[in-house]
Amino acid sequence: MEQELISGTIAAVVYQNQSNGYAVIKLDSDEDGLITVVGIIPAAVAGERMIVTGHWTTHTSYGKQFEAEFLERLLPDTTTEILAYLSSRAVRGIGEKTAQKIVERFKEASLRILEQEPQRLTEIEGISMKKALQMGESFRMQVGVRRLIEFVASYHIPPEIAVRFYRVYAERSMELIHDNPYLLTRPQFAASFHMVDAMALELGIDGEDHRRIEAAVIFELRYNLNNGHTFLPQDKLIAATAQLLQLPERSICEALDRLCEYGDLVCDGVRGLTAVYLPEYHEAESYISARVLHMAQQSVDDLPGAERFLRSIEQEMGVEYAERQKDAICASAERKIFILTGGPGTGKTTTLAGILSLYRRLGRKTLLAAPTGRAAKRLSELTGQEASTIHRLLEAQISPQNGELFFVKNEDDPLKCDAVIIDEMSMVDVLLMHSLLRAVPENATVILVGDPDQLPSVGAGNLFSDLIRSGMVYTIALTEIFRQARQSLIVMNAHAVNHGELPNMTVKDRDFFFMKRRSPQEVVQTIAELCAQRLPKNMGIAPADIQVISPTRKGETGTFSLNMALQAALNPKSPNKKEKLFGELIFREGDRVMQIRNNYDMAWTKDDGIVGTGIFNGDVGTILKIDMAQDAIYIRFDDKVAVYDSDLLTELELAYAITAHKSQGSEYNAVIFVPYAGSPMLLTRGVLYTAITRAKDLLIMVGNEEIVAQMTANNKKNKRYSGLRFRLIGEIPCA
Repeated sequence: MEQELISGTIAAVVYQNQSNGYAVIKLDSDEDGLITVVGIIPAAVAGERMIVTGHWTTHTSYGKQFEAEFLERLLPDTTTEILAYLSSRAVRGIGEKTAQKIVERFKEASLRILEQEPQRLTEIEGISMKKALQMGESFRMQVGVRRLIEFVASYHIPPEIAVRFYRVYAERSMELIHDNPYLLTRPQFAASFHMVDAMALELGIDGEDHRRIEAAVIFELRYNLNNGHTFLPQDKLIAATAQLLQLPERSICEALDRLCEYGDLVCDGVRGLTAVYLPEYHEAESYISARVLHMAQQSVDDLPGAERFLRSIEQEMGVEYAERQKDAICASAERKIFILTGGPGTGKTTTLAGILSLYRRLGRKTLLAAPTGRAAKRLSELTGQEASTIHRLLEAQISPQNGELFFVKNEDDPLKCDAVIIDEMSMVDVLLMHSLLRAVPENATVILVGDPDQLPSVGAGNLFSDLIRSGMVYTIALTEIFRQARQSLIVMNAHAVNHGELPNMTVKDRDFFFMKRRSPQEVVQTIAELCAQRLPKNMGIAPADIQVISPTRKGETGTFSLNMALQAALNPKSPNKKEKLFGELIFREGDRVMQIRNNYDMAWTKDDGIVGTGIFNGDVGTILKIDMAQDAIYIRFDDKVAVYDSDLLTELELAYAITAHKSQGSEYNAVIFVPYAGSPMLLTRGVLYTAITRAKDLLIMVGNEEIVAQMTANNKKNKRYSGLRFRLIGEIPCA
């Protein structure tokens, strides 16, 4: 296939995938006029000049196209090209009007002024020194980032990784990557080891280079965090790394010894195993166990007994507490730490309300928190007291120096409270618990609330289970299902499933229905009809109050396919609604979307004008407006609005249908669960139980009864390597 070289100026960017850099552009070529160019063209901007090497192809739908294989970017040099480039908002803070003023004043020297003498921009009326310097910094970063993006894109490394790397290392980025490409695999950059390894070998790094082997060892440990392991046995780690690199185990052992000697890894003994930890996980387990044991051995001596207040609390709440509920309320005044567990209908919320009532009478300041925004909102609604996410409670921030997460609140600046109550503890991992306990003042009480039968945390460790199973933390388990809750088939079926019994799917006209469907097409069609027509029309349930939950993301009944179908049914294409294409997804005004990773820097504005930052993994919102000219997507999350640009769309996905893991911590008026297909790892009792317990008023299952039976019977829980329980019971020293 004959290669050609074409030079020209980008006239328009038709499509840009921010994740992989693939783009479709209209290029005003110097010889052939306007042509279509496709390929990896990361961060393409109208007005940009480039030299493209590639070949001509003919697309069945779009006709003749030039497929780019290599490209060289050139900054525009004529006033017309510079104006088009700056007007495209390539430089933050410069729009069409400002671009016009800059080019009118500095003409062909405009870009040189931006890069080398940005202070001269103050010669233009309306541009302050601060703004001028910000524009210059933005331009320099934009040029540097683009060069870095082009370099790593040739090795299939996503543009957003280059952006994160450049934010930390700036002008040194290219030099550092050439010297040690494996820096890109550090957690704050999160490049795939396999991609970086291919790049490193191509750049000439030897297959037995110590940097390669050490990076691979750390990669294996970080990769296995996703499987819930806080450590790996040394022999398994060595074998896995040797297989990954196709090197002898001797080389891996030597690298492991060096990493432990330098403090990059920590080795410890766990029940006859040599356990290899990343330092932060070893520190987390050690600190948690030491602090929890210290708290468990203390009592709250300065508070009067709670028994004298129980009767008045019952009168205030209009309830009569069961004995275990009374025990929990009393424990809140007597112990520095205790655990409260219980499934649906067992009175956890009523008990919490009693504890809060007691604390008000005792004048104790109490902070409430949960792992996710939706769980915190639910906790606030149930208790009538403000609750926040744990991250917001601890004032999470991203370090501008290294891009890593840190918390403002810690032992040097602790929380100002007498008690901290954390709900949905099964979702909390060891790193978050470590940070939380560091911020709890010495004299405060900690109450951990949750359902141990829910799915374990996405993050590594068996935190909640380890705390309970150790027997070292006073635990009250609420097991009695109260009379009112027994009227709910949702509650009764949740407990049945939890005990390995099939749910009752034959009773009609209650809050639980099963709809058998034979094919995935029938499943999807039925769900779309339920959400768009039948439930709103027959039961008065608005589509916004319905959440579809699937065990899996993939497959014909996974969340991806369901979201496509539900978007078409609930928010179809319309000339009155703007939309933005992003890879295989279309984001449309009116869509329900979910934030899928923590973004601590995302700015938002509340309805009352209060501003702040932070949109977190699991937050669900609605797209209010898409402004194509400004590259702005306005999304409402409860009472606040955040503005996204195209680069941030990688952090969003449609949320008409979500997985059981993503639903954890939330409650919905109506849930449609899809027991139809999936891998055995996902078709488990825990997933089924979690999905059922998300429903408040109505649960409909659409799928296959055999899958329900399979999930009920499958109580297999993936083994997680964790040392916390053994530290708590004294088999391993806490520090």
